[in-house]
Amino acid sequence: MTHFYDDLETRSADQRAKDLTTALPDQIARAQRMEGYANTLGEVDSFQIKTPADLARLPVLRKSDLSAAQKAHPPFGGFTTGISQFSHVFQSPGPIYEPGSHDSKDWWRFARFLHAAGFDSGDVVQNCFSYHLTPAGIMFENGATAIGAGVLPAGTGQTEQQAQAAHDIGTTAYAGTPDYLKAILDKADEIGLPLRIKKAAVGGGALFPAMRAEYADRGITCLQCYATADLGNIAYESTAMEGLIVDEGVIVEIVTPGTGDPVPDGEVGEVIVTTLNPDYPLIRFATGDMSAAMPGQSPCGRTNMRIKGWMGRADQTTKIKGMFVRPEQVAALVAKHPEITRARVIAARDGAQDTMRVQIESPEGSAKAYAASVSDTLKLKGQIEIVAPGSLPKDGIVIEDTRDYDA
Repeated sequence: MTHFYDDLETRSADQRAKDLTTALPDQIARAQRMEGYANTLGEVDSFQIKTPADLARLPVLRKSDLSAAQKAHPPFGGFTTGISQFSHVFQSPGPIYEPGSHDSKDWWRFARFLHAAGFDSGDVVQNCFSYHLTPAGIMFENGATAIGAGVLPAGTGQTEQQAQAAHDIGTTAYAGTPDYLKAILDKADEIGLPLRIKKAAVGGGALFPAMRAEYADRGITCLQCYATADLGNIAYESTAMEGLIVDEGVIVEIVTPGTGDPVPDGEVGEVIVTTLNPDYPLIRFATGDMSAAMPGQSPCGRTNMRIKGWMGRADQTTKIKGMFVRPEQVAALVAKHPEITRARVIAARDGAQDTMRVQIESPEGSAKAYAASVSDTLKLKGQIEIVAPGSLPKDGIVIEDTRDYDA
């Protein structure tokens, strides 16, 4: 029998729509009080925005818009109130600054996902999301503490130490990127440490079917969510594992990429999200991710809209090892070195882990000369390959994803 996090998950379509007729106008009105929305929502009658269809009349807010506004009015670009009301400020690549708060329970809305993944107050969660600058670590910790679970704030790296800690404290649940759990399990096997991990809540990368099957063979149920640093949790899997269920604190639209125009049901398009978080009211925020709405409701009994999950990028921004790499970062790398004519980032897989290769057109023959710049600019280390000037394809691609998401 399914145990739900709260009654919101099983609302009828009519009740959810009725609730939205109050919640959505209130959120638009909050946004209108923010300086960042003065030019886009200033003349909107908030009481006329009551449904997702009504939202489609409003402009899309893109990450580039947010970045430009933050540069002009740091740190948040006028899209929320002052920095003093928040307990945390984070920096994501771009840079983009995001607020966060421990003052309200489950501010990023991860408790619902963790509950659906079977996490509860009896669990010890090894949280292997990063706690450095970016918010993922705190996001999952906030959700875990909201359901009463204990947390080991492990972060990333030091795999042998992670395996030892999991053994010593009796970790029962893992949170982190999909592939890093395998690294911990393999290291524990190598040094002869039995582990008690039976549940995994993952994000920040693709959960490949073969990887999920391997975890299942080890007795670990592994479910994934879809979230961003700006919006928090957007959608999540339940044990039914049929698509991702949209979180109750956001509204999701699927639109033609580069526009704000909704696509017909079932068609692939860009994911646009409006959050109902009163502290940070992002309205029609473009994620740059592609997905499609699914018909019907989940067999688990949760009734909200479902999406098929991540189906690529509307632009070339690509998530590698849990971190976004953006075309503007590749451009910044080229700009740092006058002798570089072009560069291309290639995302691939080596077994169960992501890899990154950076091809650089340069007359310089030493990859070592660019190692520091690659790490500093892309925020990741990768293999560097020097190629002759003019040898990279002139196809406009600066980030190529060669990973097979059906494998």
